[in-house]
Amino acid sequence: MVLAGVLAGATLTAAVPVVAQPPVSSLTKSVQGVSDPASHGDTATWVVSYDSGANGAATITDPIAAGHSYLQGSLQVPPGWTGTEGNPLSATNPGVRNGGRALSTLLTPPVQASAAFTGGDGFIPILHRTPAGRLQAWNVYHHASAAAAKLVCTDVTTNAPCAGGPWPKPLNTASGPFGTGNTGDIASPMAPQYVRDPANPARVYYSATTATSIGVGCLDLAAPGNCGYWPLMNRSAQTFEMAGLVQIGGNLYGVANSGHVVCWTAASQSACGGQPYAPIVPFTEHGGYYLGALAVAGGKLFASSSRMSGVVPTMGCFDPGPAATCAGWPSPKPLGPVNNHTYNAYTAYSTTGAETGACASTAGAFNVTTCYAIDGSSLAPPAAVAGLESMSLVFTPEVVRTGDRVRSYFGIWGGPYAGVTACHDWSTGTACPGMPLRVTHPTVNNGVTRDYGYAYDAPTGCLLGLGDAQVLFSLDPDTGASPCVRSGASVSLTPSQFYCDGKPHATTYTKARLVGVTPANVNFGASAVKVVDGGGNPVTTPGFASDGTIDLSGATAGSLTVTASIVLNNSADFGGGNQPSLSVEFTGDAPQVCFRTAISPECPVTSVTNTANGTDATGSLTSNTVTRQIAPGPACAPNVVVNKEICGSYTPANCKAGGSGPWVKEAPVGTLGLLNATAYWRVTVKNNGAIPVVDAYVVDEVEPNCQTGPFTLQPGESKVVHCSTYALLSLFPLTNKAKAKFTPVNGTRTYSDWSSAKACSLLCVL
Repeated sequence: MVLAGVLAGATLTAAVPVVAQPPVSSLTKSVQGVSDPASHGDTATWVVSYDSGANGAATITDPIAAGHSYLQGSLQVPPGWTGTEGNPLSATNPGVRNGGRALSTLLTPPVQASAAFTGGDGFIPILHRTPAGRLQAWNVYHHASAAAAKLVCTDVTTNAPCAGGPWPKPLNTASGPFGTGNTGDIASPMAPQYVRDPANPARVYYSATTATSIGVGCLDLAAPGNCGYWPLMNRSAQTFEMAGLVQIGGNLYGVANSGHVVCWTAASQSACGGQPYAPIVPFTEHGGYYLGALAVAGGKLFASSSRMSGVVPTMGCFDPGPAATCAGWPSPKPLGPVNNHTYNAYTAYSTTGAETGACASTAGAFNVTTCYAIDGSSLAPPAAVAGLESMSLVFTPEVVRTGDRVRSYFGIWGGPYAGVTACHDWSTGTACPGMPLRVTHPTVNNGVTRDYGYAYDAPTGCLLGLGDAQVLFSLDPDTGASPCVRSGASVSLTPSQFYCDGKPHATTYTKARLVGVTPANVNFGASAVKVVDGGGNPVTTPGFASDGTIDLSGATAGSLTVTASIVLNNSADFGGGNQPSLSVEFTGDAPQVCFRTAISPECPVTSVTNTANGTDATGSLTSNTVTRQIAPGPACAPNVVVNKEICGSYTPANCKAGGSGPWVKEAPVGTLGLLNATAYWRVTVKNNGAIPVVDAYVVDEVEPNCQTGPFTLQPGESKVVHCSTYALLSLFPLTNKAKAKFTPVNGTRTYSDWSSAKACSLLCVL
């Protein structure tokens, strides 16, 4: 009964549902580098802090109002943003995450679900990732004439030509954007080998031939465009091309048809001293091209050399130290029987991954592979290319190091092969376990690939291949399957780059995550994460969690590079407009956009303002308005002058406002007596400065009715004040003074000089 009574008297209140608050973003404006008030000609640094309340695309715009002008090149935006100069300035990010404190790149889709045609005989791919993470495969048609358009770019993400077509493009010695049509002046070699710029991997150096010389050409894949040409030897009857380039130390080396070694230093972009060096191989040519290739082992340069008939193919060795032939190599060494020829040269490795020498596989009636140690002694050839049928063409392999494992992947075609891959595992000294001895590609162009070679993409762990059949395709390096059903991306994040106000900002790494990926579609056990600091030192992380995140909270480095290599169970997350990505996140202050303006030196400018606007997933944004008043400097300070006068007429009507006077600095003797002892004063205040005066006053220390104000004076404008003093009749003269007081715009109270006039009685002449 008691319980019933309690229940009967109780008021039952229904639970009130909590209404989710909409996400909120903000823009906060501030200015640095100028005081308040500022001065004409000052440089102001404007900072926009953007705190995102929701993931998605964002745009910040900042109009430059009157009174100051944008300083070209001063716009700074956080990583992942694109800044556009103009008025208004703008900064855009297609995928803001984690409040703007994250950097993302696209995960490369399985490469390739279908064949992408390169349109020409492109030899091997050159891989490049854009800042957004899009993987591009570039290729140059080999043995193409100087004028011919020969450069192609394929967007691997979409299996389509890159933006900026039409493709192919010509290669030119002049720096600048790629041209169009058959307008080149650089011919391409038979078997290209490329070197990435150590300081800028987007720049690629290649062996180039012009009408008058051979030398080093440059491609800038990020610009994109040509980035120069440096001649190393004049063309002659035996010097008309060279084998591709390789790098030893800071120098790039090539070998001319004549056998001479050429050398170029990347840092100084100039020829090495004393080059070209003496020949290390005999004259070689086939249809005007170098028939052979280069390899590096133990800091030494190895070159293969051959002709289609009549000679024995050979290998020579060059030691950059003394700039002479290597010890143990008094003359070139044979690579096979007479009439054999080669398109390759490659490094040999020990089971521990050490460079032990160089090899070349030669084609002919009997295919032969020959290897030499660095000291010139013989080495056993790799098993993967042993026993090849006659006229099987072997090309320089792509070398892939994963941990302690070193593998060489050879492209092969000719003889009985329409296109195969052979893999040699130097760590085991055998053909690669888990792969067929000859890997065919039946799903690519019906197996007709005529492989030239491959490029390894570390983030995905896939090989991209290209061949004489002009088809770009992918290969799984562990199984040989095509397409390679893997994905990957690499993100380098430096939190301090998200700020541009020059102040310290405390930041903490939180996590990396796969965005737009269904965890069930990933084999996390087979996938891998590699995290290094700015110096390339490994940073320990737990690896992938089951939800596709990576805990980075223990990392303290100033910058991190996170590389995710993902083995997929299927490719269901790629396609249908979905673009999965890898994101690396941190916590800290709101990211910033900064730019500088020059405050106008024009005197009429008395203040400047700035307000930022924007849009993101939460809607429209407007920042606070920041204003800086401008204090006039010496060139703009008001110049107010006062002229105090007395009426010198004996007629009072001439001394009133508008009267003819005369107005003088000293009244004649006797004037006051005739005027009933009244002195009539005129005070003229004039603004001779370049800016207005808005609060001027007349100050008179004798006659109060001469004081007036406030009043405004525009530049060049005058104000006349009339006043009088009665009962001045006296034996002695009276001098009266007046001045102006005023406050310059954004300045402090200022006084003009005194101006005086004298009222005389009887003794002015004494």
